[in-house]
Parts: sequence; C-alpha cells; structure tokens
Amino acid sequence: MACAAGASRRVAAYLSRPALTRCHGRGGQGDCPCAWAGGLAENGCVIGDRWGVSDSETLRFYPCDDFVASPTLQAWRGVRVEASAEAVWPWVAQVRLAPYSYDWIDNLGRRSPRELAGLPEPRVGERFTTAGGRELGRIVSVDRGEQLTATIMGAFMSYVLVPEDHRTTRLLLKVVMRTARWIAPALSVGDLIMARRQLLNLKQLTERRVLAEAMAASKRAEDAAES
Repeated sequence: MACAAGASRRVAAYLSRPALTRCHGRGGQGDCPCAWAGGLAENGCVIGDRWGVSDSETLRFYPCDDFVASPTLQAWRGVRVEASAEAVWPWVAQVRLAPYSYDWIDNLGRRSPRELAGLPEPRVGERFTTAGGRELGRIVSVDRGEQLTATIMGAFMSYVLVPEDHRTTRLLLKVVMRTARWIAPALSVGDLIMARRQLLNLKQLTERRVLAEAMAASKRAEDAAES
C-alpha cells in the first residue's frame, strides 16, 4: 500500500510539472504554450512526451523511426553522462539482464546488477531485456558503441549515444508506437516515469565505475612512484 501511494504521488508530481504541460516546439519553433485536452495537444504533442532533451535532439533521426510509420506516440528522453561513450555502452548493452528502472515495479523486486557482467556484444534477434526472470522483447538493430534499437510490447525504442567530448556523452532514448490516441497520454507518462529512472540509473552506474577506475589508476601510480 505504501508503494502504491508513493507511485501515485510521483505520477501526480510529474503531471504537474511545466515540462509536461507545454509543447517544446516539435516543429522547431521553441517553447510554446499548447491547449491540452485529455493529455493531447492541438498540435499532436502528447503529455510527458519528452524529458531532458533539446529541440534538436527531438528533430534528429533515430533508428526506431524506420520501424513505425506514422506513430501515434513519440517520446524522447535524455541524460548527460560524465563519461566517454565507450564507458556508457556496456551499461546500455547490459539492459539485456535487467530493466534498471524501479526494480520493485518491473523486476519483481529483484535488484538490477550494479556491476558489469562482461556480456558479449548485443546481436539482432537477441532478447532486449529480462524482467522478473522472463526474457522480453528483441533487439532489431545495433551499431556497437553508438545505438541499440529494440521492440517490446508493440513499441520500438532506440538508445543513442552522442559523444560531446572524450569525457561526456549524451545518452538519448526515443520510443515510437502506433496505438489508440486516447491511450497515448497514459503510455507516455508511464514510460516517462520508468525511462527517466532507467537513464538516471545507467548514468549513475557509469559515472561510479569511471570514478572507481580513475581512483584505482591514481593509487597504482602513487604506489609505483613510491617504489
């Protein structure tokens, strides 16, 4: 009951945020007010359809765009990771083992691994993720170190890594789906809550590992200098 109440409060908080009740210029016009009705804007925007992304990041091409013609739902999410794309990629690929979101919701309380498992590179046709011990979805496109695209429950999604420099990476996620217009807002908000947590977890785990490796390298250098 406490978990359900907490989830309800989080949903209410998300719905009240300005970022979820304004159009961010899908046509490239910048931030502009929209008239919302039932979670749908007059210009086709869906409530909760973006988080942490710029206008240019919503306008760029994503591999998932090739798999769904005229999607009813398009959603974009993004985080900046203080690490190279090479360091971020293994964590994206490890989504095959667990959802890395709210484990008590989508993984039957099982904790997503906090250390890299040394998985082989993902392949087309392989499972997309594992939740609650069940393999779900499948990978439909991969470019090592650059993007992973998968499908699950009728949706297609692309994780795209965009290096900003050798120490910073934009981790972007786009989700596309054909569904009834009336259900698109609920799907968008639900995905926002879970995808936001997933991206933040992947960011935190990547940065923690990079920091640990840097500290270990520094310690080795100090030991070598003293010997």
